[in-house]
Amino acid sequence: MNLTLILKTCAVWCLSITTLYLASVSAHAQNSDPGLPMSDPESVGMSAERLARIGPAMQRYIDAELVPGVVTLVARKGKVVHFESQGFMDVDSGKPMRPDAIFRIASMTKPITSVALMMLWEEGHFQLRDPVSKFIPEFADQRVSTTSDASGETGGLMPANRPSTIRDMLTHTAGLANSYRGNVPYYQSVISARPDDTLEDYIARIAALPLNYQPGEQWQYSNATDVVGRLVEVISGQSLDEFFKERIFEPLGMNDTHFFIDDDKGGRLMSQYAPGPEDNRIVLQDPGSDASRWIASSNKQVFKGAGGLVSTAHDYLRFQQAMMNGGELDGVRLLSPNTLNLMMENHTGDLALWLPGPGFGFGLGWAVLEDRGQAASPMTEGSVYWGGAYCTLSWIDRENELVGILMTQVRPYNHLNIRQDFQVLASQAIVD
Repeated sequence: MNLTLILKTCAVWCLSITTLYLASVSAHAQNSDPGLPMSDPESVGMSAERLARIGPAMQRYIDAELVPGVVTLVARKGKVVHFESQGFMDVDSGKPMRPDAIFRIASMTKPITSVALMMLWEEGHFQLRDPVSKFIPEFADQRVSTTSDASGETGGLMPANRPSTIRDMLTHTAGLANSYRGNVPYYQSVISARPDDTLEDYIARIAALPLNYQPGEQWQYSNATDVVGRLVEVISGQSLDEFFKERIFEPLGMNDTHFFIDDDKGGRLMSQYAPGPEDNRIVLQDPGSDASRWIASSNKQVFKGAGGLVSTAHDYLRFQQAMMNGGELDGVRLLSPNTLNLMMENHTGDLALWLPGPGFGFGLGWAVLEDRGQAASPMTEGSVYWGGAYCTLSWIDRENELVGILMTQVRPYNHLNIRQDFQVLASQAIVD
């Protein structure tokens, strides 16, 4: 590591300690940061000494230039016991990480979109086994491709055995093609973003794609949650952006969560990085400035429920704690506890889930831990989680009443264990 980076790191360490202390004092005094009351770890059955292991472990990734910086947060029993910012928002300028940094949360949008649709379910607008075509006619008369390789051809087409249902979309079992497996070239050619797209246009193209498999017969990660977002629009009569803002974000005080932003929010938008050719040391992909595609995009009318939001650790904690509480936070109720219990059940049976891996099922918006030993996970069975493509992560351990959040900005991140390390470090601090 060069001298400049060493000096930057030392400065950020000092700032991180000061920021953490001030955040704690402010939260005790004003009960406003990071969105829930701060508490001594021991008062909720956690060890301050063990939580102190998180910072050095995260710093090792920063020092190795594998991530630019991180914000980590742990809450138990409705109290924040760890909230720390480390490293840089922008490496080249040495700009220190802020606790209120805004991150691209990508697929961590999915649970929010799923909750939005289930709010409409609670109002009696649909049943989970209703065909999607009841609300989006383009999904009628679907066909299934006989080609599941990367040939770029659709192959022969056969009728679907049954219509894709709303529950299929929520659980990624609808048969939709994806950009990871199967007929990837054909998929990409059809749904690439277009300058004049609306979400309606985008979903119509997805509906026109041949299915990769019969509905309900496989679990395949896909753009299904974009369809869920379009269902919210059709059923509510609002854009997904408006529904989120009016029904979820404003009531919960999630003031920094948006699909698109107009500027860098006073320098709070995080720069995004990718692993570089030299030992995976990070290189800049998308700046945390007005040049970012989240600000400069010419099309700000496609609200992708599968992965379009930016947010903060504060805001995502507000959402997750409401879910932990059975759908309510600070007098604002989004869902009933009964509905949340249904959403956090395994809806995919014994289907293999290649993304979360062995030991997991999938509910209505989250992966659900079914077998702790098989998953080799520190979470307890019944816990739910999901992460984002830029190496963000959040989980809800209902048995331990624990919420964990990690925010950073590196894509792809398959070579990193930072998310797993943080999950272990948060869980091992539980001592009651």
